[in-house]
Amino acid sequence: MFGAIKSAVSAIVFGVASIFGSNVGIEEPQYTVIDRLQNGIEVREYGPRIAAETTVQTDNPDKARHEGFGLIAGYIFGKNKGKQSIAMTSPVEINSKGETIAMTSPVEVNAESGPMTMRFFMPMSYSMETLPQPLDSRVKLVQLPTTRQAVLRFTGSTSEATVALKTKLLLGGLGSSKWKALGPTSAYFYNPPWTIPFLRTNEVMVEVSND
Repeated sequence: MFGAIKSAVSAIVFGVASIFGSNVGIEEPQYTVIDRLQNGIEVREYGPRIAAETTVQTDNPDKARHEGFGLIAGYIFGKNKGKQSIAMTSPVEINSKGETIAMTSPVEVNAESGPMTMRFFMPMSYSMETLPQPLDSRVKLVQLPTTRQAVLRFTGSTSEATVALKTKLLLGGLGSSKWKALGPTSAYFYNPPWTIPFLRTNEVMVEVSND
């Protein structure tokens, strides 16, 4: 009984903290800031990472986010070929049919028009060999190499219009620097959708090079 009460209290604390913008116990990708540009833009170096990703074919961004989130959340909440429970870094429900993987932050969404790709980054304690394989063929595990990313952080709305505006500011800031964009831009969302908007942490980013 005490364990059940403790779990309930933990869930309540986590939920309240999420509303007020705190990602209690949620692992975030590690990086090193190697340059700072105008408009608050940072150039960061990220080490190798593993992500679970899915691509959704739709012209409706909100529908694409919802569908993509559901597919990858299904994977980390048990729709995989694992056979053991994994220690969690935040409260998630353990499904006896598969292996439960800790939630990490942020969620990555490509910010370009067309098909939407969403990624959840896996905890650093896993490798491609130790992660369970997804049961849904629409979810893929991908190994990401070390990259340099130009990043603009912002709070508030995560709407398509806001992301487009911040992306324009990011690319404009790169125009007068030594860094050149290499590919499509992405949006990173660190908080649950119910978090108070002005307490949210969001980012737009693009891979860059100074070669």
